[in-house]
Amino acid sequence: MSVFENLVVAAAFGGGRGERDAYPRCVELLEQCGLADKANRPAGRLTLLDRKRLELARALATQPRLLLLDEVAGGLTEHECTALVDLIRSIHRSGVSIIWIEHVVHALIAVVDRLLVLHGGGFIGEGDPKTVIKSAAVREIYMGIPADA
Repeated sequence: MSVFENLVVAAAFGGGRGERDAYPRCVELLEQCGLADKANRPAGRLTLLDRKRLELARALATQPRLLLLDEVAGGLTEHECTALVDLIRSIHRSGVSIIWIEHVVHALIAVVDRLLVLHGGGFIGEGDPKTVIKSAAVREIYMGIPADA
């Protein structure tokens, strides 16, 4: 299916819209997610970054209030990661709440208001992202930096 067809299916079946009623929203999502020039391209021929953009656009086509992201920045170059962070930031600004599980720490820090760090089934850090990242437990467990360094 094309990129546009992917969005129409998501909007129709996931968002409860009629196919033709979904078209205007899908066009908006193509623009918002940087895929307008690829609307007629087969989704399987997209770059990794554009496939991730399409995943986000499909999720947004369902009109969520809460978006769950899991390792969405994985495998991207630094430049691609920056572009993805910009898109996620714009999604958040549009009023969608986001819960994001990610190991690309700089991507998280660029977007999130609050950071929760889990280890062994419990919280080892919670609060302002820059403060949490500086905590001894987080530095040692996730970054391999000894607590006394």
